[in-house]
Amino acid sequence: MLRYFFNRIFNATVSLSILLAMSTVGSAFAGDNEIKFELTDNPGRWFDRGVAVAGNRSIAIATPGVRVKFSGNSNTVHTRTSLIYPTGAANMPFNTEPTKGGDEVVLNTPGLYVFTCSIHPYMFGAVIVDNPNTSGLDLGSSISLINGITVPTSSDLATRLLRTFFIATNPANWQNYASSTPWHINYPNVDVRVDIGVVNLPQVLNARYKNDISLEALENPKTPAVGEIWVATQFETTQRKNKPGTVSSVDGTSWQVTRKVALPSIQMNNPHNMWTDKNQTVIYVTQWFDKKLTVYDRKTGALIRNISVGEAPAHVMTLTDSDRIHITNNGDTRTDSVMELSPLATNVLRRVDIGRGNPHAHWMSHDGKMMVTPNVLTGDTTQYNFRSNSIEAILPVSGPLSHPLATGMMPDASKYYVANLLDSTITVVDMKTHHVIKHINLIEHYDPIKGTVSGPVGALPIQTPVSPDGKNMVTANTLTGTITIVDTRPGLATTDEIVAMLPCDPGCHGVQYGAKKGGGYYAYVSSKFSNRMLVVDPDPNGDGDPADAAVVGKIGLFAKSTTARDDVIATNAGMGGQGILPIPLVYNGWVQNLPADWSNQLTAAQRNPIKQ
Repeated sequence: MLRYFFNRIFNATVSLSILLAMSTVGSAFAGDNEIKFELTDNPGRWFDRGVAVAGNRSIAIATPGVRVKFSGNSNTVHTRTSLIYPTGAANMPFNTEPTKGGDEVVLNTPGLYVFTCSIHPYMFGAVIVDNPNTSGLDLGSSISLINGITVPTSSDLATRLLRTFFIATNPANWQNYASSTPWHINYPNVDVRVDIGVVNLPQVLNARYKNDISLEALENPKTPAVGEIWVATQFETTQRKNKPGTVSSVDGTSWQVTRKVALPSIQMNNPHNMWTDKNQTVIYVTQWFDKKLTVYDRKTGALIRNISVGEAPAHVMTLTDSDRIHITNNGDTRTDSVMELSPLATNVLRRVDIGRGNPHAHWMSHDGKMMVTPNVLTGDTTQYNFRSNSIEAILPVSGPLSHPLATGMMPDASKYYVANLLDSTITVVDMKTHHVIKHINLIEHYDPIKGTVSGPVGALPIQTPVSPDGKNMVTANTLTGTITIVDTRPGLATTDEIVAMLPCDPGCHGVQYGAKKGGGYYAYVSSKFSNRMLVVDPDPNGDGDPADAAVVGKIGLFAKSTTARDDVIATNAGMGGQGILPIPLVYNGWVQNLPADWSNQLTAAQRNPIKQ
């Protein structure tokens, strides 16, 4: 069963016909001594070469000595970072500060180079430097990742990363649950040169990952949810906008998409993460490829205000005691990179100094006292005290290039968790003593060379909230397309251990908990390269043990004829699932502030989740 789940990781339409095109148009590129990538806000072609090869505008072929130039056509800043490169290659690793472009690098060593943005780490551009005197396209004998991992190019990890690139950079390769067509993966008859010699690409990939995959049918949970679920369908485009992104509302009883909010009047740009006020009347949404926090009416979708906060605002949350708003400026290198706004975002109050720049998915404590941030570019985490307006601790979470991306916190603020993207670990931090308790290794049971799996696996973790009752933690793992469940109940042999793994879609990304009608919780999971949301019941039999967690619902995020909308959907229907916001908020500290019309729909245990 574990092998089945893991083999689903890249069972998606991957248009590797691009490599066939390389063989036929390679002469058009082989002589190039200069390649230009323009960094954009556009889904799939964030690194845009302007020339499509089999539908992909983010890859180029060149000979040794090619000069690669990066320019910017984005509303925010990005890094140009060599995520993957041939081991020992000259001028590698390559990394820049967050800017809008204007840098370059010369590539001399034959092999595969994949560039990304450390702020928006699914942005990819690739260059294959090919030696014209050898047969097959040169991928190199081994690749290195920027965090120091090195594997042969014939390894399972190398081929999975290559396929991830082709999924991310071509919307035609994303999982489309609005279609009944089986997911056929087209592999061209192309030879590539790897560490074991020249191999036939389709033979290798078909043997490892199968083909002609039927997508699962959509299915509603048998038990309804309380309220609604808002999902940032960040890659969906609409007719009156030149920037992508909508926010989609799903009704927790009918499980239908009831509203799409695109806000064309402000060109809402890549909406990423949401939160709400204590009365659940407005939605706060960050524009991750811009500088704005947007506020709109939850019931009507009408714009209330659009306020500048800083570069690449990523996540937004409120303080439980004051309803003040806090936004992380993910692209800001300043130490005071968290913005504090008044309730309803009527004005900016101050910048909060967390001692580091570039924070991403922070979390706030139940009493409004503490905030924890993952500081992406410095490989550490800050614990900030709002009572004393001071930093209590800054702790390294793993290696300096581990890329801490998201946090989750126990409902009593006893400890918190940091998901480290590139290390595929979760760091557990004691909030009282300010020391690291342990590291949860999400790839302990994965052999990166052979691809064998001997237990639960989650590579490249992203959002990882803790359940409102503090019994479990659900993590979305983007590379493996898996959901891992950690037992967070204290004092057990399984405390802070992975106890279950569930299948997800490519680009598995967002997680939040909401109330299940009649008691308990659902964890909602979104994926970037898919247009469905998964509903996970972390405790379906109600015994508190998350080992029997299960996917109980599969919900399409594309509009129906009955869906209210403020613009016409153009492309990528329901795609790009990232941040999730269930209404009403049921986390400890927030749930106690709900107005009666929401609170009365909850059980006594849900109204006081840790007083049971």
